[in-house]
Amino acid sequence: MNRPRDRASAKGLLPLMEARPWKDGKTVTYRYHLIGGKPVNLGTDKQAAIRRVLAMTKAGPEVGTIKALWGIYKDGPEWAALSERTRADYEAYSVPLLAVFDDTPAADITAPMVARYLRVERAGAAVRANREVSLLGNLIGLAIERGEAEHNPCRGGQVKRNKERPRTVAPEQDDIAKLVKHAAEKGGQWRVVMMAAEFAALAGNRQIEFRGLHWTQVSEDEIRVMRAKQHGGAVKVEKIAISPALRELLERLRAVAKDDKLGAVFPNRQGNPYTADGFASMWQKLIVEAVEQKVIERRFTFHDLRAYYVTQHKELRGALPDMHASPTTTGRVYERSGVARRKAL
Repeated sequence: MNRPRDRASAKGLLPLMEARPWKDGKTVTYRYHLIGGKPVNLGTDKQAAIRRVLAMTKAGPEVGTIKALWGIYKDGPEWAALSERTRADYEAYSVPLLAVFDDTPAADITAPMVARYLRVERAGAAVRANREVSLLGNLIGLAIERGEAEHNPCRGGQVKRNKERPRTVAPEQDDIAKLVKHAAEKGGQWRVVMMAAEFAALAGNRQIEFRGLHWTQVSEDEIRVMRAKQHGGAVKVEKIAISPALRELLERLRAVAKDDKLGAVFPNRQGNPYTADGFASMWQKLIVEAVEQKVIERRFTFHDLRAYYVTQHKELRGALPDMHASPTTTGRVYERSGVARRKAL
């Protein structure tokens, strides 16, 4: 009588591989069934058994490597569920990551190797390296699911990430005004990009939340956008009351709109919403040129405009805006005045 199948032991095996548990219930022998031949005993080490089968079938040295896993990851459901912006970020993170771990099997990556990547290989980009190692953790996690690795050194606190310090300075109102004037003088699409920056400063939304905004989402009194980072499965829609300053901005946007009824509020040359890469490229060119021509003294990121909004909101309204799942994060990351106000008794 044949031994009962142990489906847990067989999980993640290659085609034609078999897991045969011993009577002690702990040890497993792996075998490979050659077509037209006798089964080949592969021993009790699962990873060694898989590598032997790959060698016998000449499946190639790339199987189980970070390069191969990256390709599989991008074809999977987890990748499809990511936002456009996150996919673009992961593509960028993969470049330096593959330069180091390209042909390395996921099963061979250890905690010291990850630590070296963070502290030595990417010492000049400490914060970016943290994001890259998170992606590496995703790929090794995929390898574990496929039976191509046993542990994930990027998870469980095995390696400390580089220390991250949140940005502490928000753009000055004067700098924003100078950029608006500079973009208006350049004309064309530069005005649209800068008006998007004005919107971020006035409404506090992430770029991904309003880059695809259409006029159908704009009513007489409010603008409706979907919050980008949803938590707990709940869908949150933000309704932004239109202030006098925001109304004046919308009037300028309507003046340059390709279609102010159904079209994009921030259209590219074809009248469509900007892609993440297209918008980022335009913004970088504008801000770099402004610094080189001494329109402003120092660069700031587009995301810093969100911090400008929070800082101004706290200063003018006396409270943080409802714009993040965690009010603590809003205050810690985005409120950059460096001033704490309270009333005496």
